[in-house]
Amino acid sequence: MAEGGGGARRRAPALLEAARARYESLRISDDVFGESGPDSGGNPFYSTSAASRSSSDEPSDDERERPGAPPAAAALEPDEDEAGAGWSAALRDRPPPRCEDTGGPIRKLPASASALDFFQLFVPDNVLGGMVAQTNMYARKFQERFGGDGAWAEVTLAEMKAFLGYVISTSTSRCESALGVWGRGFYSDGSLGRAMSQARFEKILKYFHVVAFRPGPSPPGLYKVQPFLDALQAGFDAAFRPSQTQVLHEPLIDEDPVFIATCTERELRKRKKRKFSLWVRQCSSTGFIVQIYVQLKEGGAADGLDALRAKPQLHGAVARSLCRGAAGRNYIIFTGPSITSLALFEEFEKQGIYCCGLLSPRKSDCTGLPQSMLASPATPPARGQHRVRTKGNMSLICWYNKGHFRFLTNAYSPLQQGVIIKRKNVGIPCPLAVEAFAAHLSYICKYDDKYSRYFISHKPNKTWQQVFWFAVSIAVNNAYILYKMSDAYHVQRYSRAQFGERLVRELLGLEEASPAH
Repeated sequence: MAEGGGGARRRAPALLEAARARYESLRISDDVFGESGPDSGGNPFYSTSAASRSSSDEPSDDERERPGAPPAAAALEPDEDEAGAGWSAALRDRPPPRCEDTGGPIRKLPASASALDFFQLFVPDNVLGGMVAQTNMYARKFQERFGGDGAWAEVTLAEMKAFLGYVISTSTSRCESALGVWGRGFYSDGSLGRAMSQARFEKILKYFHVVAFRPGPSPPGLYKVQPFLDALQAGFDAAFRPSQTQVLHEPLIDEDPVFIATCTERELRKRKKRKFSLWVRQCSSTGFIVQIYVQLKEGGAADGLDALRAKPQLHGAVARSLCRGAAGRNYIIFTGPSITSLALFEEFEKQGIYCCGLLSPRKSDCTGLPQSMLASPATPPARGQHRVRTKGNMSLICWYNKGHFRFLTNAYSPLQQGVIIKRKNVGIPCPLAVEAFAAHLSYICKYDDKYSRYFISHKPNKTWQQVFWFAVSIAVNNAYILYKMSDAYHVQRYSRAQFGERLVRELLGLEEASPAH
Protein backbone atom coordinates (compact mmCIF):
# COMPACT_ATOMS: atom_id res chain seq x y z
CA MET A 1 0.00 0.00 0.00
CA ALA A 2 2.87 2.36 0.81
CA GLU A 3 4.40 1.83 -2.60
CA GLY A 4 1.06 2.44 -4.33
CA GLY A 5 0.53 5.64 -2.34
CA GLY A 6 3.98 6.90 -3.33
CA GLY A 7 3.24 6.20 -6.99
CA ALA A 8 0.05 8.21 -6.74
CA ARG A 9 1.97 11.11 -5.19
CA ARG A 10 4.49 11.01 -8.04
CA ARG A 11 1.73 10.95 -10.66
CA ALA A 12 -0.26 13.77 -9.05
CA PRO A 13 1.89 16.67 -10.36
CA ALA A 14 1.60 15.36 -13.92
CA LEU A 15 -2.17 15.09 -13.48
CA LEU A 16 -2.33 18.66 -12.21
CA GLU A 17 -0.23 19.94 -15.10
CA ALA A 18 -2.50 18.17 -17.60
CA ALA A 19 -5.53 19.79 -15.98
CA ARG A 20 -3.84 23.18 -16.08
CA ALA A 21 -3.13 22.72 -19.77
CA ARG A 22 -6.82 22.05 -20.39
CA TYR A 23 -7.65 25.01 -18.19
CA GLU A 24 -5.59 27.24 -20.48
CA SER A 25 -7.41 25.79 -23.50
CA LEU A 26 -10.71 26.73 -21.85
CA ARG A 27 -9.59 30.37 -22.12
CA ILE A 28 -9.99 31.39 -18.50
CA SER A 29 -7.77 34.35 -17.73
CA ASP A 30 -6.07 35.32 -14.47
CA ASP A 31 -8.14 36.96 -11.78
CA VAL A 32 -8.81 40.45 -13.13
CA PHE A 33 -10.16 41.45 -9.74
CA GLY A 34 -6.90 40.74 -7.90
CA GLU A 35 -5.03 43.34 -5.94
CA SER A 36 -2.26 45.46 -7.43
CA GLY A 37 1.00 43.79 -8.29
CA PRO A 38 1.87 40.94 -10.65
CA ASP A 39 -1.08 38.94 -11.87
CA SER A 40 -1.53 35.55 -10.25
CA GLY A 41 -0.56 32.60 -12.36
CA GLY A 42 -1.75 29.04 -12.48
CA ASN A 43 -5.25 27.77 -12.07
CA PRO A 44 -7.29 29.59 -9.39
CA PHE A 45 -10.25 27.23 -9.52
CA TYR A 46 -9.50 23.56 -9.22
CA SER A 47 -8.77 23.76 -5.51
CA THR A 48 -11.89 25.84 -4.81
CA SER A 49 -14.51 24.48 -7.18
CA ALA A 50 -17.83 23.13 -5.99
CA ALA A 51 -16.59 19.61 -6.59
CA SER A 52 -13.44 20.13 -4.56
CA ARG A 53 -15.35 21.76 -1.71
CA SER A 54 -17.76 18.85 -1.53
CA SER A 55 -15.35 16.74 0.44
CA SER A 56 -12.10 17.07 2.31
CA ASP A 57 -11.93 13.37 3.05
CA GLU A 58 -8.98 11.20 2.17
CA PRO A 59 -9.27 9.61 -1.28
CA SER A 60 -10.32 6.01 -1.58
CA ASP A 61 -7.81 3.26 -2.33
CA ASP A 62 -9.06 3.17 -5.90
CA GLU A 63 -8.45 6.92 -6.30
CA ARG A 64 -4.95 6.59 -4.86
CA GLU A 65 -4.04 3.84 -7.28
CA ARG A 66 -5.65 5.29 -10.39
CA PRO A 67 -6.00 9.08 -9.95
CA GLY A 68 -6.09 9.84 -13.65
CA ALA A 69 -7.80 6.81 -15.10
CA PRO A 70 -10.81 7.81 -17.19
CA PRO A 71 -13.99 6.03 -16.19
CA ALA A 72 -15.95 3.94 -18.62
CA ALA A 73 -19.51 4.99 -19.23
CA ALA A 74 -21.95 2.56 -17.72
CA ALA A 75 -22.96 -0.06 -20.27
CA LEU A 76 -26.69 0.29 -19.88
CA GLU A 77 -28.90 0.06 -22.93
CA PRO A 78 -31.57 2.73 -23.32
CA ASP A 79 -35.15 1.55 -22.97
CA GLU A 80 -37.63 1.62 -25.83
CA ASP A 81 -39.08 5.00 -24.85
CA GLU A 82 -35.64 6.61 -24.91
CA ALA A 83 -34.83 5.05 -28.28
CA GLY A 84 -38.16 6.22 -29.66
CA ALA A 85 -37.37 9.79 -28.49
CA GLY A 86 -34.02 9.70 -30.26
CA TRP A 87 -31.76 9.13 -27.25
CA SER A 88 -28.95 6.62 -27.65
CA ALA A 89 -26.08 5.18 -25.63
CA ALA A 90 -23.84 5.25 -28.72
CA LEU A 91 -21.27 8.04 -28.39
CA ARG A 92 -19.48 9.84 -31.18
CA ASP A 93 -16.83 12.49 -31.10
CA ARG A 94 -17.58 15.99 -32.34
CA PRO A 95 -15.38 19.05 -32.63
CA PRO A 96 -16.16 22.02 -30.37
CA PRO A 97 -17.86 25.02 -31.97
CA ARG A 98 -15.34 27.37 -33.52
CA CYS A 99 -15.41 31.03 -32.58
CA GLU A 100 -13.64 33.49 -34.85
CA ASP A 101 -14.17 36.49 -32.57
CA THR A 102 -11.26 37.54 -30.40
CA GLY A 103 -12.55 38.67 -27.04
CA GLY A 104 -11.26 41.80 -25.35
CA PRO A 105 -11.52 45.59 -25.38
CA ILE A 106 -12.73 47.10 -28.63
CA ARG A 107 -11.67 50.64 -27.87
CA LYS A 108 -8.09 51.01 -26.65
CA LEU A 109 -7.46 53.87 -24.25
CA PRO A 110 -3.95 55.35 -23.96
CA ALA A 111 -1.58 54.58 -21.11
CA SER A 112 -2.36 58.02 -19.65
CA ALA A 113 -6.08 57.22 -19.28
CA SER A 114 -7.57 57.83 -15.84
CA ALA A 115 -10.16 55.89 -13.86
CA LEU A 116 -12.77 58.43 -14.95
CA ASP A 117 -11.90 57.84 -18.61
CA PHE A 118 -12.69 54.13 -18.25
CA PHE A 119 -15.92 54.81 -16.34
CA GLN A 120 -17.08 57.31 -18.95
CA LEU A 121 -16.88 54.68 -21.65
CA PHE A 122 -20.20 53.58 -20.13
CA VAL A 123 -21.48 56.76 -18.44
CA PRO A 124 -20.37 59.63 -20.72
CA ASP A 125 -21.11 63.31 -20.26
CA ASN A 126 -24.17 63.24 -22.53
CA VAL A 127 -25.79 60.62 -20.25
CA LEU A 128 -24.89 62.68 -17.18
CA GLY A 129 -26.22 65.77 -18.96
CA GLY A 130 -29.56 64.02 -19.36
CA MET A 131 -29.65 63.38 -15.62
CA VAL A 132 -28.89 67.05 -15.00
CA ALA A 133 -31.79 68.15 -17.22
CA GLN A 134 -34.26 65.66 -15.73
CA THR A 135 -33.28 66.47 -12.15
CA ASN A 136 -33.74 70.21 -12.74
CA MET A 137 -37.08 69.56 -14.47
CA TYR A 138 -38.32 67.43 -11.57
CA ALA A 139 -37.23 70.06 -9.05
CA ARG A 140 -39.17 72.79 -10.91
CA LYS A 141 -42.34 70.71 -11.13
CA PHE A 142 -42.03 69.58 -7.52
CA GLN A 143 -41.74 73.18 -6.31
CA GLU A 144 -44.63 74.31 -8.51
CA ARG A 145 -46.82 71.73 -6.82
CA PHE A 146 -45.59 71.83 -3.22
CA GLY A 147 -44.13 75.33 -2.91
CA GLY A 148 -40.84 76.99 -3.63
CA ASP A 149 -37.49 75.94 -2.21
CA GLY A 150 -35.29 78.98 -1.69
CA ALA A 151 -32.25 76.80 -0.94
CA TRP A 152 -32.40 75.10 -4.33
CA ALA A 153 -30.25 76.09 -7.32
CA GLU A 154 -30.22 74.14 -10.57
CA VAL A 155 -27.66 71.37 -10.58
CA THR A 156 -24.71 71.51 -12.99
CA LEU A 157 -22.79 68.76 -14.78
CA ALA A 158 -19.85 69.12 -12.39
CA GLU A 159 -22.20 68.80 -9.41
CA MET A 160 -23.86 65.71 -10.91
CA LYS A 161 -20.45 64.06 -11.25
CA ALA A 162 -19.65 64.94 -7.65
CA PHE A 163 -23.02 63.57 -6.55
CA LEU A 164 -22.27 60.24 -8.25
CA GLY A 165 -18.80 60.28 -6.73
CA TYR A 166 -20.11 60.62 -3.19
CA VAL A 167 -22.51 57.70 -3.59
CA ILE A 168 -19.88 55.53 -5.33
CA SER A 169 -17.55 56.22 -2.40
CA THR A 170 -19.78 54.03 -0.21
CA SER A 171 -18.60 51.01 -2.24
CA THR A 172 -14.98 51.29 -1.11
CA SER A 173 -15.55 52.64 2.39
CA ARG A 174 -18.26 50.11 3.39
CA CYS A 175 -20.52 52.91 4.55
CA GLU A 176 -24.27 52.76 4.06
CA SER A 177 -24.76 56.49 3.54
CA ALA A 178 -22.64 59.04 1.75
CA LEU A 179 -23.65 61.53 4.47
CA GLY A 180 -20.97 59.94 6.63
CA VAL A 181 -18.37 61.92 4.66
CA TRP A 182 -19.35 65.03 6.59
CA GLY A 183 -19.69 63.25 9.94
CA ARG A 184 -17.18 62.39 12.63
CA GLY A 185 -17.13 58.60 12.31
CA PHE A 186 -14.70 56.28 10.56
CA TYR A 187 -16.06 57.35 7.17
CA SER A 188 -15.53 61.09 7.63
CA ASP A 189 -13.13 62.56 5.10
CA GLY A 190 -12.40 66.27 5.15
CA SER A 191 -10.79 66.28 1.72
CA LEU A 192 -13.90 64.74 0.10
CA GLY A 193 -16.28 66.94 2.10
CA ARG A 194 -14.75 70.13 0.71
CA ALA A 195 -15.94 69.38 -2.83
CA MET A 196 -19.61 69.90 -1.92
CA SER A 197 -21.50 70.81 1.23
CA GLN A 198 -23.71 68.26 2.93
CA ALA A 199 -26.75 70.50 2.48
CA ARG A 200 -26.17 70.70 -1.28
CA PHE A 201 -25.71 66.94 -1.55
CA GLU A 202 -28.99 66.35 0.29
CA LYS A 203 -30.83 68.74 -2.03
CA ILE A 204 -29.57 66.92 -5.15
CA LEU A 205 -30.44 63.58 -3.53
CA LYS A 206 -33.97 64.86 -2.90
CA TYR A 207 -34.63 65.82 -6.52
CA PHE A 208 -32.38 63.35 -8.38
CA HIS A 209 -34.06 61.72 -11.40
CA VAL A 210 -33.08 59.95 -14.62
CA VAL A 211 -36.57 60.33 -16.11
CA ALA A 212 -38.70 62.90 -14.31
CA PHE A 213 -42.19 62.13 -15.63
CA ARG A 214 -44.19 59.33 -17.17
CA PRO A 215 -43.75 59.14 -20.95
CA GLY A 216 -47.32 57.88 -21.45
CA PRO A 217 -50.47 56.62 -19.75
CA SER A 218 -49.12 53.13 -19.05
CA PRO A 219 -45.31 53.17 -19.05
CA PRO A 220 -43.15 50.13 -18.33
CA GLY A 221 -42.25 49.54 -14.71
CA LEU A 222 -38.66 50.67 -15.15
CA TYR A 223 -39.38 53.79 -17.21
CA LYS A 224 -37.56 56.01 -14.69
CA VAL A 225 -34.26 54.19 -15.24
CA GLN A 226 -34.66 52.42 -18.61
CA PRO A 227 -32.89 55.13 -20.67
CA PHE A 228 -29.85 54.78 -18.42
CA LEU A 229 -29.88 50.97 -18.74
CA ASP A 230 -30.10 51.31 -22.54
CA ALA A 231 -27.19 53.76 -22.62
CA LEU A 232 -25.18 51.48 -20.35
CA GLN A 233 -25.84 48.50 -22.64
CA ALA A 234 -24.72 50.51 -25.66
CA GLY A 235 -21.52 51.38 -23.82
CA PHE A 236 -20.83 47.75 -22.92
CA ASP A 237 -21.37 46.67 -26.54
CA ALA A 238 -19.13 49.40 -27.93
CA ALA A 239 -16.27 48.94 -25.46
CA PHE A 240 -15.86 45.17 -25.10
CA ARG A 241 -16.20 41.95 -27.07
CA PRO A 242 -16.71 38.86 -24.84
CA SER A 243 -14.82 35.59 -25.16
CA GLN A 244 -16.52 32.47 -26.48
CA THR A 245 -17.51 31.21 -23.01
CA GLN A 246 -20.14 33.12 -21.03
CA VAL A 247 -22.42 32.51 -18.05
CA LEU A 248 -26.06 33.40 -17.41
CA HIS A 249 -26.71 33.93 -13.71
CA GLU A 250 -27.94 36.24 -10.95
CA PRO A 251 -24.95 38.14 -9.51
CA LEU A 252 -24.56 38.50 -5.79
CA ILE A 253 -26.36 41.71 -4.84
CA ASP A 254 -27.30 40.93 -1.25
CA GLU A 255 -26.52 43.13 1.72
CA ASP A 256 -22.96 43.43 2.96
CA PRO A 257 -22.53 40.93 5.83
CA VAL A 258 -21.07 43.70 8.03
CA PHE A 259 -24.28 45.70 7.82
CA ILE A 260 -26.47 42.62 8.25
CA ALA A 261 -24.63 41.83 11.49
CA THR A 262 -25.32 45.32 12.86
CA CYS A 263 -28.97 45.58 11.75
CA THR A 264 -31.99 45.22 13.98
CA GLU A 265 -34.39 42.44 13.03
CA ARG A 266 -36.92 44.97 11.77
CA GLU A 267 -34.37 46.66 9.49
CA LEU A 268 -33.25 43.29 8.14
CA ARG A 269 -36.81 42.26 7.25
CA LYS A 270 -37.32 45.58 5.47
CA ARG A 271 -34.14 45.25 3.44
CA LYS A 272 -34.99 41.77 2.21
CA LYS A 273 -38.05 43.08 0.38
CA ARG A 274 -36.27 43.66 -2.91
CA LYS A 275 -38.84 44.05 -5.68
CA PHE A 276 -36.78 42.93 -8.65
CA SER A 277 -34.37 40.27 -9.84
CA LEU A 278 -31.15 41.15 -11.67
CA TRP A 279 -29.77 38.71 -14.26
CA VAL A 280 -26.62 39.09 -16.34
CA ARG A 281 -24.73 37.53 -19.21
CA GLN A 282 -21.11 37.54 -18.14
CA CYS A 283 -17.85 36.79 -19.93
CA SER A 284 -16.39 33.87 -17.97
CA SER A 285 -12.89 34.59 -19.24
CA THR A 286 -12.62 38.08 -17.76
CA GLY A 287 -15.66 38.66 -15.54
CA PHE A 288 -16.94 41.52 -17.74
CA ILE A 289 -20.75 41.75 -17.54
CA VAL A 290 -21.92 41.88 -21.14
CA GLN A 291 -25.64 42.37 -20.65
CA ILE A 292 -28.09 43.18 -17.84
CA TYR A 293 -31.70 42.08 -17.52
CA VAL A 294 -33.97 43.35 -14.74
CA GLN A 295 -37.13 41.41 -13.82
CA LEU A 296 -39.68 43.27 -11.70
CA LYS A 297 -41.65 41.61 -8.95
CA GLU A 298 -44.26 44.34 -8.76
CA GLY A 299 -47.76 43.65 -10.01
CA GLY A 300 -49.61 40.43 -10.66
CA ALA A 301 -48.35 39.88 -14.20
CA ALA A 302 -47.52 36.37 -15.35
CA ASP A 303 -43.86 37.33 -15.76
CA GLY A 304 -43.47 38.70 -12.22
CA LEU A 305 -40.57 37.57 -10.06
CA ASP A 306 -42.70 35.17 -7.99
CA ALA A 307 -43.84 33.35 -11.12
CA LEU A 308 -40.32 33.51 -12.53
CA ARG A 309 -38.89 31.56 -9.64
CA ALA A 310 -41.59 28.91 -9.93
CA LYS A 311 -41.61 28.35 -13.70
CA PRO A 312 -38.49 27.28 -15.60
CA GLN A 313 -40.02 28.42 -18.92
CA LEU A 314 -39.96 32.00 -17.65
CA HIS A 315 -36.28 31.61 -16.85
CA GLY A 316 -35.98 30.60 -20.49
CA ALA A 317 -37.54 33.93 -21.44
CA VAL A 318 -34.85 35.67 -19.37
CA ALA A 319 -32.17 33.65 -21.18
CA ARG A 320 -33.58 34.62 -24.57
CA SER A 321 -33.53 38.30 -23.58
CA LEU A 322 -29.93 38.08 -22.38
CA CYS A 323 -28.78 36.29 -25.56
CA ARG A 324 -30.43 38.57 -28.12
CA GLY A 325 -27.09 39.82 -29.39
CA ALA A 326 -25.28 36.48 -29.23
CA ALA A 327 -26.81 34.71 -32.25
CA GLY A 328 -24.49 33.40 -34.96
CA ARG A 329 -21.26 33.80 -32.97
CA ASN A 330 -20.83 30.19 -31.75
CA TYR A 331 -20.73 31.32 -28.13
CA ILE A 332 -20.79 28.68 -25.38
CA ILE A 333 -23.26 29.67 -22.65
CA PHE A 334 -23.14 28.07 -19.19
CA THR A 335 -26.45 27.97 -17.33
CA GLY A 336 -27.82 26.95 -13.93
CA PRO A 337 -30.61 24.44 -13.31
CA SER A 338 -33.45 26.95 -13.57
CA ILE A 339 -32.51 27.82 -17.17
CA THR A 340 -31.23 24.47 -18.46
CA SER A 341 -33.75 22.70 -20.72
CA LEU A 342 -33.65 20.61 -23.88
CA ALA A 343 -36.06 22.84 -25.81
CA LEU A 344 -34.11 26.03 -25.02
CA PHE A 345 -30.75 24.48 -25.90
CA GLU A 346 -32.10 23.17 -29.21
CA GLU A 347 -33.57 26.59 -29.96
CA PHE A 348 -30.25 28.28 -29.21
CA GLU A 349 -28.32 25.76 -31.34
CA LYS A 350 -30.36 26.79 -34.38
CA GLN A 351 -29.21 30.37 -33.71
CA GLY A 352 -25.52 29.43 -33.46
CA ILE A 353 -25.44 29.51 -29.65
CA TYR A 354 -24.17 26.44 -27.78
CA CYS A 355 -24.83 25.60 -24.16
CA CYS A 356 -23.61 23.63 -21.17
CA GLY A 357 -25.92 23.55 -18.18
CA LEU A 358 -26.36 21.90 -14.82
CA LEU A 359 -29.62 19.96 -14.69
CA SER A 360 -31.88 19.38 -11.68
CA PRO A 361 -34.93 17.08 -11.82
CA ARG A 362 -36.58 19.39 -9.29
CA LYS A 363 -35.71 22.84 -10.69
CA SER A 364 -35.24 22.25 -14.42
CA ASP A 365 -37.69 21.73 -17.26
CA CYS A 366 -36.96 18.05 -17.98
CA THR A 367 -39.40 17.69 -20.89
CA GLY A 368 -37.98 15.36 -23.55
CA LEU A 369 -35.19 13.95 -21.38
CA PRO A 370 -34.85 10.20 -20.69
CA GLN A 371 -36.27 9.30 -17.31
CA SER A 372 -33.66 6.63 -16.67
CA MET A 373 -30.99 9.37 -16.55
CA LEU A 374 -32.98 11.48 -14.10
CA ALA A 375 -33.52 8.71 -11.55
CA SER A 376 -30.71 7.86 -9.13
CA PRO A 377 -29.79 4.16 -8.85
CA ALA A 378 -30.21 2.47 -5.48
CA THR A 379 -26.54 1.53 -5.37
CA PRO A 380 -24.35 4.58 -6.02
CA PRO A 381 -21.49 4.08 -8.48
CA ALA A 382 -17.83 4.75 -7.73
CA ARG A 383 -16.78 8.38 -7.56
CA GLY A 384 -15.99 9.70 -11.03
CA GLN A 385 -18.19 7.19 -12.90
CA HIS A 386 -20.66 8.57 -15.39
CA ARG A 387 -23.36 7.62 -17.87
CA VAL A 388 -24.10 9.44 -21.13
CA ARG A 389 -27.05 9.52 -23.52
CA THR A 390 -26.91 11.45 -26.78
CA LYS A 391 -29.44 12.88 -29.19
CA GLY A 392 -27.87 14.50 -32.24
CA ASN A 393 -25.30 16.96 -30.88
CA MET A 394 -26.92 16.97 -27.44
CA SER A 395 -25.38 14.97 -24.58
CA LEU A 396 -27.03 14.21 -21.24
CA ILE A 397 -24.39 13.32 -18.64
CA CYS A 398 -25.00 11.80 -15.22
CA TRP A 399 -21.75 12.03 -13.22
CA TYR A 400 -21.27 10.81 -9.66
CA ASN A 401 -19.16 12.56 -7.01
CA LYS A 402 -20.69 11.99 -3.56
CA GLY A 403 -23.98 12.71 -5.26
CA HIS A 404 -25.43 12.62 -8.77
CA PHE A 405 -24.73 15.64 -10.98
CA ARG A 406 -26.46 15.91 -14.34
CA PHE A 407 -25.34 18.09 -17.24
CA LEU A 408 -26.92 18.86 -20.60
CA THR A 409 -24.60 20.14 -23.33
CA ASN A 410 -24.17 20.44 -27.08
CA ALA A 411 -20.84 22.27 -26.80
CA TYR A 412 -18.49 19.47 -25.68
CA SER A 413 -17.82 16.00 -27.05
CA PRO A 414 -19.11 13.18 -24.80
CA LEU A 415 -15.90 11.24 -25.52
CA GLN A 416 -13.50 13.92 -24.28
CA GLN A 417 -12.33 13.32 -20.73
CA GLY A 418 -11.42 15.86 -18.05
CA VAL A 419 -10.59 15.83 -14.36
CA ILE A 420 -11.60 17.75 -11.26
CA ILE A 421 -8.57 18.45 -9.06
CA LYS A 422 -9.30 18.11 -5.35
CA ARG A 423 -7.15 19.11 -2.44
CA LYS A 424 -3.82 17.29 -2.17
CA ASN A 425 -3.73 17.06 -5.98
CA VAL A 426 -6.15 14.15 -6.15
CA GLY A 427 -8.00 13.96 -9.44
CA ILE A 428 -11.62 12.87 -9.93
CA PRO A 429 -12.19 11.84 -13.57
CA CYS A 430 -15.14 13.35 -15.40
CA PRO A 431 -16.28 14.28 -18.91
CA LEU A 432 -14.73 17.45 -20.30
CA ALA A 433 -18.11 19.23 -20.11
CA VAL A 434 -18.13 18.75 -16.33
CA GLU A 435 -14.60 20.10 -15.98
CA ALA A 436 -15.44 23.13 -18.13
CA PHE A 437 -18.62 23.85 -16.19
CA ALA A 438 -16.85 23.63 -12.83
CA ALA A 439 -13.98 25.85 -13.97
CA HIS A 440 -16.07 28.62 -15.50
CA LEU A 441 -18.74 28.70 -12.81
CA SER A 442 -16.09 28.76 -10.09
CA TYR A 443 -14.60 31.81 -11.77
CA ILE A 444 -17.98 33.54 -11.57
CA CYS A 445 -18.24 32.62 -7.89
CA LYS A 446 -14.84 34.21 -7.37
CA TYR A 447 -16.02 37.30 -9.24
CA ASP A 448 -19.10 37.48 -7.00
CA ASP A 449 -16.89 37.48 -3.91
CA LYS A 450 -15.07 40.57 -5.19
CA TYR A 451 -18.18 42.08 -6.75
CA SER A 452 -20.21 42.14 -3.54
CA ARG A 453 -17.29 43.62 -1.63
CA TYR A 454 -17.24 46.71 -3.86
CA PHE A 455 -20.96 47.18 -4.33
CA ILE A 456 -22.47 50.60 -3.68
CA SER A 457 -23.86 50.44 -0.15
CA HIS A 458 -26.36 53.29 -0.60
CA LYS A 459 -29.81 51.70 -0.20
CA PRO A 460 -32.68 53.92 -1.37
CA ASN A 461 -36.29 52.88 -0.87
CA LYS A 462 -37.47 53.36 -4.44
CA THR A 463 -37.03 50.39 -6.76
CA TRP A 464 -35.83 52.38 -9.76
CA GLN A 465 -33.10 54.00 -7.66
CA GLN A 466 -31.97 50.60 -6.36
CA VAL A 467 -31.70 49.35 -9.96
CA PHE A 468 -29.83 52.51 -10.93
CA TRP A 469 -27.15 52.15 -8.25
CA PHE A 470 -26.79 48.42 -8.93
CA ALA A 471 -26.21 49.26 -12.60
CA VAL A 472 -23.65 51.94 -11.68
CA SER A 473 -21.83 49.36 -9.54
CA ILE A 474 -21.64 47.03 -12.54
CA ALA A 475 -20.33 49.90 -14.69
CA VAL A 476 -17.53 50.64 -12.19
CA ASN A 477 -16.53 46.97 -12.03
CA ASN A 478 -16.53 46.71 -15.82
CA ALA A 479 -14.43 49.87 -16.01
CA TYR A 480 -11.87 48.26 -13.70
CA ILE A 481 -11.75 45.14 -15.89
CA LEU A 482 -10.98 47.27 -18.96
CA TYR A 483 -8.37 49.17 -16.95
CA LYS A 484 -6.61 45.94 -16.00
CA MET A 485 -6.56 44.90 -19.66
CA SER A 486 -5.14 48.25 -20.82
CA ASP A 487 -1.71 49.87 -21.08
CA ALA A 488 -2.67 52.19 -18.21
CA TYR A 489 -2.50 49.25 -15.78
CA HIS A 490 1.12 48.63 -16.66
CA VAL A 491 1.95 52.27 -15.87
CA GLN A 492 0.21 52.34 -12.47
CA ARG A 493 -1.20 49.12 -11.01
CA TYR A 494 -4.20 50.04 -8.89
CA SER A 495 -6.13 47.47 -6.89
CA ARG A 496 -9.92 47.48 -7.16
CA ALA A 497 -10.18 49.54 -3.97
CA GLN A 498 -7.56 52.03 -5.19
CA PHE A 499 -9.29 52.29 -8.57
CA GLY A 500 -12.58 53.10 -6.83
CA GLU A 501 -10.95 55.74 -4.67
CA ARG A 502 -9.29 57.35 -7.70
CA LEU A 503 -12.61 57.38 -9.56
CA VAL A 504 -14.35 59.10 -6.64
CA ARG A 505 -11.71 61.81 -6.38
CA GLU A 506 -11.78 62.42 -10.14
CA LEU A 507 -15.59 62.68 -10.14
CA LEU A 508 -15.33 65.18 -7.30
CA GLY A 509 -12.74 67.19 -9.20
CA LEU A 510 -10.06 66.62 -6.57
CA GLU A 511 -7.77 64.82 -9.02
CA GLU A 512 -7.05 65.92 -12.55
CA ALA A 513 -8.34 63.24 -14.90
CA SER A 514 -6.11 62.66 -17.91
CA PRO A 515 -8.02 63.10 -21.17
CA ALA A 516 -8.37 59.91 -23.17
CA HIS A 517 -8.47 61.69 -26.49
